Amino acid sequence: MIGRVGLLLVLLIATTATIGAETTTLKGVNRNAYATMMYMGTPRDYEFYVATRVMLRSLTRLGVEADLVVIASLDVPLRWVQTLEQEDGAKVVRVKNLNNPYCINPNWRFKLTLNKLYAWSLVNYDRVVMLDADNLFLQKTDELFQCGQFCAVFINPCIFHTGLFVLQPSKKVFNDMIHEIEIGRENQDGADQGFIGGHFPDLLDRPMFHPPLNGTQLQGSYRLPLGYQMDASYYYLKLHWSVPCGPNSVITFPGAPWLKPWYWWSWPVLPLGIQWHEQRRLTVGYGAEMIAVLIQSIFYLGIIAVTRLARPNLSKLCYRHDDSKSAFLLRTGLKFIAIWSILAAYTVPYFVIPCTVHPLVGWSLYLLGSFSLSCITVNAFLLPMLPVLVPWIGILGALLVMAYPWYNDGVVRAMAVFTYAFCASPALWMALVKIKCSLHVSLEREGFLPKISESTAPAGSNKLY
Repeated sequence: MIGRVGLLLVLLIATTATIGAETTTLKGVNRNAYATMMYMGTPRDYEFYVATRVMLRSLTRLGVEADLVVIASLDVPLRWVQTLEQEDGAKVVRVKNLNNPYCINPNWRFKLTLNKLYAWSLVNYDRVVMLDADNLFLQKTDELFQCGQFCAVFINPCIFHTGLFVLQPSKKVFNDMIHEIEIGRENQDGADQGFIGGHFPDLLDRPMFHPPLNGTQLQGSYRLPLGYQMDASYYYLKLHWSVPCGPNSVITFPGAPWLKPWYWWSWPVLPLGIQWHEQRRLTVGYGAEMIAVLIQSIFYLGIIAVTRLARPNLSKLCYRHDDSKSAFLLRTGLKFIAIWSILAAYTVPYFVIPCTVHPLVGWSLYLLGSFSLSCITVNAFLLPMLPVLVPWIGILGALLVMAYPWYNDGVVRAMAVFTYAFCASPALWMALVKIKCSLHVSLEREGFLPKISESTAPAGSNKLY
């Protein structure tokens, strides 16, 4: 009898120890998550991959008390998945792409955004804050996990924005949404925002979310204050944030895809771009692009050195013909080539610079590249340097005008840029006229020099051109 009692006591102690160990293990597991999605099939896959990494690192830097989850389609490269997991501390969930029956154009950039619905399948979490990659966090937002089953921000007066929303994962809700896709329920925009907006049509009538001070979770649906999704467009009017409703916590960058903040040319066109790049500098860094930047810099500096040492005159190669019609065609073609060479000098560097470098590096490399290629045109066609460089000077001036940090508001800044463009346009026109005149004189001179030399040179002498 005593032996049985002892055995029961041993089993009870062992069971208690096991439960305690499980409790300790679970205590370290986050019950909430910040999630985003990643898929392939657009021309800007790599740029959004970089943006996702910067956002995840910025959340880690803020010390958020939640897991970081990336809902990645099966075709996302394995090396990207490994980087997200090993370097950025994210948990990657691989999923199949959800078929979008509303997509008519196969190249439409929103054709796979319904993958966002997988957020409702993350049932291991109590609450999930679903994010787009173009969010810039200014401060910690863990209070969002106190919100109800669905919460979102209205940056549009009538349609909430799905760049950031809070949800309670549910297999039932997820299956209902998949069924609605299969039956082809009406979708206003054919993307995730129209679909989710149709699933929660009464959110506009819900109360505003205010996090309880005691830390409890709310139930139901709520509207989030605008401070959780501050449209960057509001900033450009005043050049500072003045959103009274809610904390100024998160900036979003909706709008033109080619003016997202991670592109080097977005600043100083859009002033907030430099703030995003400051986040990247402090988190991910720019090591992936610097090799290409270094190679291009050396290449452009080599061009400048060669053009200073060797000054070829390509036009001499084209005017040793007696036929006047042939000479006219050659002159016309050479003028055409010269003008297009100048245009190429200002466009080619733009396309070869890595898209996601820091704006200061990107613009410096662009100015260096356009200057070096302009030197080739100047030497090849014997053009005056200053008129060819007028666009270069104009671009530099425009950058300085846009980057001037002491404007009162966005209207004054826009007027300053407009005034600068108005004043610079006559100089650009005069430079074009000067280039055409110089090119005409140069070609006429080179066209007649061989004939003059041939008529005056003594017989048997050698002529070098």
